[in-house]
Formats: sequence, C-alpha cells, structure tokens
Amino acid sequence: MTDTLHRLSLPGPMLRRGFWLYVWRVEAGAQTLLYVGRTGDNSSPHATAPYTRMGQHLGKMPNQNALRRHLESKGIIPEDCARFDLIAHGPIYDQVPHDTDDRTVLMQRHIPLRDQVGAMEKLLCDGLKAARYNVMNSVNCRWTLDADGLEKWQAAKTSFQAEFPDLGREM
Repeated sequence: MTDTLHRLSLPGPMLRRGFWLYVWRVEAGAQTLLYVGRTGDNSSPHATAPYTRMGQHLGKMPNQNALRRHLESKGIIPEDCARFDLIAHGPIYDQVPHDTDDRTVLMQRHIPLRDQVGAMEKLLCDGLKAARYNVMNSVNCRWTLDADGLEKWQAAKTSFQAEFPDLGREM
C-alpha cells in the first residue's frame, strides 16, 4: 500500500459528553454492515462523547472494541475496509452532573437515563434489522421507555430515518 492523504471531518457537537445513540456504517468489500450502540456506561456514572467511542470501537482494548470484534468474527480486517461512517444522534440526555464524589449518588442519577437510552438502542437495532439492514450486533435489554423517553425516541428515530429511510417501515 502506498502513502495517501486521508481526511476525517468531525462535527464539534460530537465532542459533547452525554447519552447518545449511534450507528456505524461500514463499507467492507461488496457489503455494507451496521453496528448499533449508545453512550452511557452500565458500570460507571459516565456518558462519553461519540468521538470517544469511535476510537475505542476500532482500538485493541478487548472490553471496548465491539465493532472491531464483530468485523473480525466475520473475517473482515478493519484496516482493509473502504469506509467507516459514524452516525450519531444526541446528546439525548446530558451526562449527569459530577458534583459529588459519592458514586452511589452518581449512579442513582445515571441509571434512569442509561435505561431510557438503552431501551432506545434496542428499538433502533431491532428496527434496522426489521427493515432488512445488515446489522451485525444484537441489543438485549428489557428496559422500557417512559413518556419522556418515548418522545425522545421518536425524535431520534426521525433523525436516523434521514440515513436509513426504511427504518420504521413495515417490510
């Protein structure tokens, strides 16, 4: 491979910490693959920015690089892919204020928001699959949306339909 110039453009708002939904679209040979995710940790009171997850997903840390692992499990070398697009909607909720060192208090604030965005992540993943997009991962959760979460999900779904027009249509 020869040296070539490449460019990555990153919108400034993608630097904002909070609870986001995102879809990776990967051009790998003749196929287009999707991976659905969210920000907002399960085990800590942090909600990172999408740009942070971008590097982690393609990095080498085993408990952070789910996208890389999904590609490699299909025999796809990420460095050989033609293109990676990260489509992110958010922040749906801001990261909870870290105005205390009390982890219990921070988790009590974090968990309800995480659960709402986790439920949205499942709806997005299942909706893309139902629309016959080639989604590599599955989202397993039993969290449900409250009234505010449902309103935020409708806005997120509308945003994602700009990129994935079959999302939400009966097939």
